Amino acid sequence: MDASVKSTDQQKYSPVWVVDHATDTPGYHMELISRIRDGVQKSDWKDLIAHIGHTEKELEEILPASISSMQKKSKYGKEISERIYELAKLYAQGFDVFDTREQFKKWLKSPSRALGGQCPFDLLDSSFGFEIVSHEITRIQYNVYS
Repeated sequence: MDASVKSTDQQKYSPVWVVDHATDTPGYHMELISRIRDGVQKSDWKDLIAHIGHTEKELEEILPASISSMQKKSKYGKEISERIYELAKLYAQGFDVFDTREQFKKWLKSPSRALGGQCPFDLLDSSFGFEIVSHEITRIQYNVYS
């Protein structure tokens, strides 16, 4: 099944749903906090990586656990769950701002002068890195370049 068709079947507030329905309301954020505390199901993680067009191997450095340890669990703890939702929110923002999903993914892997020559993707191994990359996407959205 096509990932774009499958996303319509996703549970509300799952990581895939967040990619397609990001919003900035307090209720939305409170629900995400609740989902993070409850933990992300392995199946939701697998759906997310397929939906955003990556492999687990490509995202391994972003996550606070190894792929092998993640494969042993059916539900992830708060730290991993939070990173999964950070990833979903960032991809939602990027997919919204860039003309195509592929352009966003290419931008993530390209050195950025605004980020001191680093690739945005390389900063996604910390929450602060997510914040910096999100800020750069917002700057692109409003045509504010460094």
